[in-house]
Amino acid sequence: MASRHLSRSIAMQSLYEWDFSDKELDLNTIVERNLEEFGPGLEDKTFVWELVTGVVEHLKELDNIIKTAAPQWPINQISIVDRNILRLGIYELLYEDKKAVPPKVAINEAIELAKSFGGENSGKFINGVLGTVYKNLPGYEEDKEKKPKNKKENKKEVEKIKKNK
Repeated sequence: MASRHLSRSIAMQSLYEWDFSDKELDLNTIVERNLEEFGPGLEDKTFVWELVTGVVEHLKELDNIIKTAAPQWPINQISIVDRNILRLGIYELLYEDKKAVPPKVAINEAIELAKSFGGENSGKFINGVLGTVYKNLPGYEEDKEKKPKNKKENKKEVEKIKKNK
């Protein structure tokens, strides 16, 4: 398992446990135990801490975004696993360096977590909610315009490059 994926997995499991306890358990203790149990050889533990502390610091904002992006699903009716995967995914979309974690990578990683830890339809649900959030981010239209839409357009771009050589 890749290091960043493992870090996200540990962060999600820690947030899940904390959320499951109604935020009564000590999150630092949970994260330390999960790092020891699931990531003993993990080189970059700071990413786990960055994700966990980032989600906690922005919890209200993240939950409000989930409410807006999935209005038919009250936050307390979303499964604890899905809710925390969404929080992580939205946190990465909003606050991570876009060059280090491109939005599509953040979304894909969240979908993979949902497939591993969530229910049968979790992947689709996570994809739908994060896709809605992504489309409403500043700069979404610019990202969309930068990329050719199909193989024909890709071919045209390659031909342009060859002509300019």
